[in-house]
Amino acid sequence: MHAIKLTSTHCIIRPFQLKDLECFAEYRGQESVARYQSWSNYSYQDAVKLFEAMDYSTFGSIGQWYQLAIVAKKGDSLLGDLAIHFVDEQQLEIGFTVAPQFQGQGIASEAVSALLAYVFTHLKIHRVTATTDVNNVASYKLLEKLKFRREAHFIQNIFFKGKWGDEYQYALLRSESVSRK
Repeated sequence: MHAIKLTSTHCIIRPFQLKDLECFAEYRGQESVARYQSWSNYSYQDAVKLFEAMDYSTFGSIGQWYQLAIVAKKGDSLLGDLAIHFVDEQQLEIGFTVAPQFQGQGIASEAVSALLAYVFTHLKIHRVTATTDVNNVASYKLLEKLKFRREAHFIQNIFFKGKWGDEYQYALLRSESVSRK
């Protein structure tokens, strides 16, 4: 399977390109973005390393993570990114990040919705999960808006940036996605 390119009303979701990396590193390096992520600082070299390790020709390989760019349909500017982990043949884990200047504009909702439509319809994925810090209100509100079900509240399950943190886990089944249309 090859990497996807999806189009929504305002966005294109596609593999990262070298031209995206400067903007990618810039927004990932901002404290407001890094707060709920595994890194504290993110450099251009970090972006290049991730990009060079990404083999989009193996898109869909079990156990692999893939990073996809969310770009504006008009102007091709990088708005954010989606992370997709192929857990097994029937399950995916996703993550999403939107650059601060584009947050609150429905970009994550539009991009994740386009991704869900693709994976449920074309890949016939059974279940999609997402995990978020309980303090990341915008993230879990988006998942709830997209009809993900909160399946777990893990208490102090992750030692994160010097302290124990709590996480929510969400899931959405293909049957639930199809039934709500």
